[in-house]
Amino acid sequence: MSNIPTPHISAKLGDFAETVLMPGDPLRSKFIAENFLDDPVLVNNVRGVQGYTGTYKGKRVSVMASGMGMPAIGIYSHELFNFYDVKNIIRIGTAGGLMSEVKVKDIVMGMACVTNSNWAAQYEINASIPAVCSYELLKKAEKSALDLGVTPHIGTIFSSDVFYDSTRDYDKWRAMGVKAVEMEAAALYMEAARAGKNALCICTVSDHMVTGESCSSEERQTSFTKMMEIALETA
Repeated sequence: MSNIPTPHISAKLGDFAETVLMPGDPLRSKFIAENFLDDPVLVNNVRGVQGYTGTYKGKRVSVMASGMGMPAIGIYSHELFNFYDVKNIIRIGTAGGLMSEVKVKDIVMGMACVTNSNWAAQYEINASIPAVCSYELLKKAEKSALDLGVTPHIGTIFSSDVFYDSTRDYDKWRAMGVKAVEMEAAALYMEAARAGKNALCICTVSDHMVTGESCSSEERQTSFTKMMEIALETA
């Protein structure tokens, strides 16, 4: 019995390219498809989670939203990696800056994640599971960024299960050199590792957890184009 379509993705086998860009927001997925892809085709719209496949500079590329949080991206990445033969997923999202050198609208690439999530417990391995990106994708993404005149911050990020953190005690993460906080990458990296595939998280800093500076919701949706270009060039 075929695993596709799934309860969450209505696409047929072959509808997705081998590389999928994955923003959290479905409207950002639509924006990328309409502004960067040639001949984009809507291949999924279950629950309004829009997925498109088109071409970028002659290369077939897909973009589909993940929703917010590790449970959501865990579902979509698992199905794409294991059922749709997707090889690479590049998360393109927003993050909160933690270190003083990480400014609002800067680009952060997550080489590894620390997390307060229980995601790794499902693997029943009596050890800490490192959530790390694909070095191949990271290397390509760094080159793409530099070619576009962007110097990214590369290092450890914090994938949190909690957005409205009651403590907001980020000093412990800053002390360990954690550059930014977001809510999806750790699950994505572990799903990729389990499937033998590749994943990378590229984020634009939308707000800063220390200074309080932030971008508007409209800016988050449409103006983070450098991050999108870097991901597309990497793909």
